Amino acid sequence: MTADVLADQYGIEAESVEQVPMGTDTVNWRVVTSSGQRLYAKEYPVSADLEAARAAWDMSEFCRAARLPVPRVWPDRDGNLLSLADGSPWAVVEEAPGKVATSPMTVARAEHIGMVLGRMHRVLAAYPLPRLRQHARWRTGSIEDALARCDTVLDAARRQQRENLGALRSQIAQRREDLHTHANRLRAALPEDLVEQALHADFTRTNQLVLADTVTAVIDFRAARALPAWELGRAACDPRTIASSEPWADCILAMVAAYRSENPTLPVADVLACTRIALLYMLFSFYGATTAEYDLPDEAEADLQRHWSERQTSIRRLIDSLPDLEDALATETARPGGLS
Repeated sequence: MTADVLADQYGIEAESVEQVPMGTDTVNWRVVTSSGQRLYAKEYPVSADLEAARAAWDMSEFCRAARLPVPRVWPDRDGNLLSLADGSPWAVVEEAPGKVATSPMTVARAEHIGMVLGRMHRVLAAYPLPRLRQHARWRTGSIEDALARCDTVLDAARRQQRENLGALRSQIAQRREDLHTHANRLRAALPEDLVEQALHADFTRTNQLVLADTVTAVIDFRAARALPAWELGRAACDPRTIASSEPWADCILAMVAAYRSENPTLPVADVLACTRIALLYMLFSFYGATTAEYDLPDEAEADLQRHWSERQTSIRRLIDSLPDLEDALATETARPGGLS
């Protein structure tokens, strides 16, 4: 069927088509064409939000046109980036060099990620605000609701007969304590006004392809309106790096400095708040605490469980180190030429 869709909708003759276990929103195939080109074909569920999907691919092409490292989206015969075939939406995108990094960031890779993200934010400042808006529970959500979510997660884990339930109980108990102790204090020091604009909105390790310490492709745009400080903090405070690498704080500082070199117009107050925002975002997120509901392949499920544990470690380390981190950021921004 995939080969037929490629031929009928795109005029592409497929030499080979192989389903690959990647992504959660689409079914994906790796395609080699008769001329040797390597592509990915992505089939969306019938229930997919077509407007949001079209916006994501449009933003992707907007960034590629600005010479950011973004793979080309192939239009169908009618020039559509999202094609409808037998009731299902499809997209076809070029395969990019590189792969998703599974190791913690190095300082050099953090710098390059910061440069790419800063350039992307500078480009997207001119992009129309998307309909989709990134949630801000970390900023405005009820702490009581987050505490109630702790109980919901444990109930779900018991029903799913989750392995290592005792470890999860301890982690959730620590999350309750951290929400009680730190959430209001962290929020109180946030700037009152933070810049909002169009963003990738899922610029994380799993949506960056790298070779050595160079970002070769940014993939899987979500295309939402959100805060650049949130996206910067989320990228800089990568849980795998914080949980597994001794120079994790150096990586944060290096990424923020490189980001500022490419996007110096983001207000300093927003930049200084990015690590605090990342910490709050983690505190209010329970993604990965349970996994059965996502019906993932074994390898992807294990990676998500690891991500949850790494977030727990990252929260504790950021809480302990936040004053020093913010002092270092403030010192660098105050220095002539610092973080710019």
